[in-house]
Amino acid sequence: MANPTATKHAFKRILTSLLKPGGGEYGKFFSLPALNDPRIDKLPYSIRVLLESAIRHCDNFQVTESDVEKIIDWENTSPKLAEIPFKPARCILMDNTGVPAVVDLAAMRDMMPKLGCDPYKINPLIPVDAVIDHAVRVDVAGTYDALDRNEELEFQRNKERFAFLKWASNAFHNMQVFPPGSGTVHQVNLEYLARVVFNEDGILYFDSVVGTDSHTTMINSLGVAGWGVGGIEAVVAMLGQPMGMVLPGVVGFKLSGKLRDGVTTTDIVLTMTQMLRKHGAIGKFVEFYGVGVGELSLPARATIANMSPEYGATMGFFPVDQVALDYLKLTGRSDETVSMIEAYLRANKMFVDKHEPETERVFSSHLELDLSEVEPCVSGPKRPHDRVPLKEMKSDWHACLDNEVGFKGYAVPKEQQGKVVKFDFHGRPAEIKHGSVVLAAICSSTNTSNPSVMIGAGLVAKKACELGLEVKPWVKTSLTPGSVVATEYLKHSGLQDYLNQQGFHVAAHGCATCVGNSGDLDGSVSAAITENDMVAAAVLSANRNFEGRVNPLTRANYLASPPLVVAYALAGTVDIDFEKEPIGVGKGGKEVFLRDIWPSNQEIDEVVESSVQTHLFKKVYDSIMERNPRWNQLPVPKEALYPWEDRSTYIRKPTYLEGMSMTPPAAPPTVTEAYCLLNLGDSITTDHISYSGKIPEGTPAAKYLLEYGVEPKNFSSYGGRRGNNEVVMRGAFANMRIVNKLLDGKAGPWTIHVPTGEKLYVYDAAMKYKSEGHDMVIIAGSEYGSGSSRDSAAKGPMLLGVKSVIAKSFERIHRSNLVGMGIIPLCFKAGEDADSLGLTGRERYTIHLPTSTAELSPGQDVTVTTHDGRSFTCTLRLDTQLEVTYFNHGGILPYMVRNLAAQMK
Repeated sequence: MANPTATKHAFKRILTSLLKPGGGEYGKFFSLPALNDPRIDKLPYSIRVLLESAIRHCDNFQVTESDVEKIIDWENTSPKLAEIPFKPARCILMDNTGVPAVVDLAAMRDMMPKLGCDPYKINPLIPVDAVIDHAVRVDVAGTYDALDRNEELEFQRNKERFAFLKWASNAFHNMQVFPPGSGTVHQVNLEYLARVVFNEDGILYFDSVVGTDSHTTMINSLGVAGWGVGGIEAVVAMLGQPMGMVLPGVVGFKLSGKLRDGVTTTDIVLTMTQMLRKHGAIGKFVEFYGVGVGELSLPARATIANMSPEYGATMGFFPVDQVALDYLKLTGRSDETVSMIEAYLRANKMFVDKHEPETERVFSSHLELDLSEVEPCVSGPKRPHDRVPLKEMKSDWHACLDNEVGFKGYAVPKEQQGKVVKFDFHGRPAEIKHGSVVLAAICSSTNTSNPSVMIGAGLVAKKACELGLEVKPWVKTSLTPGSVVATEYLKHSGLQDYLNQQGFHVAAHGCATCVGNSGDLDGSVSAAITENDMVAAAVLSANRNFEGRVNPLTRANYLASPPLVVAYALAGTVDIDFEKEPIGVGKGGKEVFLRDIWPSNQEIDEVVESSVQTHLFKKVYDSIMERNPRWNQLPVPKEALYPWEDRSTYIRKPTYLEGMSMTPPAAPPTVTEAYCLLNLGDSITTDHISYSGKIPEGTPAAKYLLEYGVEPKNFSSYGGRRGNNEVVMRGAFANMRIVNKLLDGKAGPWTIHVPTGEKLYVYDAAMKYKSEGHDMVIIAGSEYGSGSSRDSAAKGPMLLGVKSVIAKSFERIHRSNLVGMGIIPLCFKAGEDADSLGLTGRERYTIHLPTSTAELSPGQDVTVTTHDGRSFTCTLRLDTQLEVTYFNHGGILPYMVRNLAAQMK
């Protein structure tokens, strides 16, 4: 940061001492009230965090007084899409998306000697915490040894990736790596890492964070500003460079009332997701306020903040109040630290005290929800914002069977909808129908931060056991908490025993089913589904249910609260009306309904109160770095420059920095007579673009691995091998459920090579185009790149040779990642898309950019012409001047290398 004690610091006049109640001082801070500007009192709390950061870092070079004024004048500048720089206080890395960022950092360090610079100056300048949380695939489920066996298998598969991260924790300053089995980065962040307020070198300031996963927003529940970025943007932040951003609008979301008995936080967030998608929150902050906020526990707020990407927002922000302070104490933060946090927030007018009138703040738009009106619901079968009230689930399912193929349809003929497939399950008679639940997972994403729904799931399992219900053995069940603490309190309460009886044994601590690491279904179940074209279902307590993400064989995927996951596992089908139909037959042949096993809020609260205790958090986090013996014994290279292995299939030195000069190009890249690699529809997710799941045999990635001597059983997943760009490239558009209009709407990882009409894997078609010397573009609909923040979804297309994506609209993080990799993001004009313009994807496209980089500007119009004489205008989605600079350098990483090398000389 700019030296706050320097005599020339632009805002030294407001540097104020924060006094301790008993004498002495905590340190000094930049006092927002000391600016005496009435506009600040009207700012949303989330914008004040940006303001303090800009003031603290103001050096009139990277951050200027003009930038500070833009933020203070947010009410007027935000509608004009003003650009500001932002420097987060720290960075967190999820291992699947974090490994590529660390690979890039290692490659940049490698470049420095070739440029005559000191490689050891490439180090993170802010704290970086990486958690190996995508490390487990649920190969083993439903048994007591599932956790250990899954961890053992993943260590065998991913030893090289783990060793690379362990090397990085030693080689780079300011980097800490949590071993496999620690939980998810978001829950570790919430329970342990978050400072809320930093006190560094005698200066106090707001905690803020960027992370290489879109659900970094979970930390917004603690009043910490944070959001997901791609790995390449994370590298920028790590190296102390400002991140350019458009000053966002803020949706004020007022909450009132209190939840009715039997309604969960999951029901709230699925309701909010639908509301905010309809309202429009893409690229905006959402800030929650009102008396209803005080009725929500901190973990409930974390559930809501976690799903910010699903409702399209950059953040879902909860200002700090007494509930947040109590949570900090519960999770083991010291009384002195919590007192310092409260004193700082009160002094900077950032603390919400329910005993004082809430400051009237200005918002860009408003929404309101009475919590007492929220009803039980699920979302699906293919998108998180397609909410279905529980009482309408049966009728909605039947409508989905009838509807044309789409987000709410499978087009199953009427005469086929009642089909029953009987099969043998290890000597037991079994059967499935359309809608049969074959996978039920209580996942780390979203809900396992929330003891009330976890305890609720345990109580449902307990009541079911007592009444004689049990899950059918062919339903694959798993429990993968995002925190070891969740396992501890489930054991402490005695409820884990009942979850075990229903097959919900702990199978991992980290992201598993929620990210596609659900593992294979039993062979007999798989055969019954595939041989009879059955629409099988998964029910999971996660945040994403895009088709093809959870499991290749579950075409219907529903998001639900953990208690409902257990209930649907017991019912064995989503084709049920829980109000009218029994969930099963229990002891004595008695019908058992959902209401018979559903716990009251009071029952849940009593168990939470007695079981979720501070000593459990301290027990876990005091030993978290030593708790994995396999990690402790893992040998790693000692060199400060990483010793790249030419035969490695996990970690490969990226090629896109090789051969770059110190001088950026004078002209933008040309895109002339390009072929369309894929013609895609709406809501293409980063799961479609860069699949995380298992690498199937026969695919380009599988063939590559076989050439390097990797046996099929060790192929692992695309996500696990993202440190190798050869796999990233072959994994681009490898999702079996992606629908390409060039294939007449059929699903799969193929496309048409237009000149010959050949149907090829996307990778093979791209290589053919490249060998022929042709440029490539992608055409898409709205919300292109929604979902996870993985930068492999930009790296993969870039490595294939894609020069531009022309879409109706982009999701925020993915558009930024495309710019970061030098791909041109273009948007059709309002009211236009490929269909309205009569584009089939079989044309050849020329993009008419200016002939000089100096002529590029944010948001300018760009003409695109086709070989058959058509012409249309697009908006160039370089949204800030900094993005124009990155693009002119060929992407963020070339810019960073040139910039850092220039600073070192």
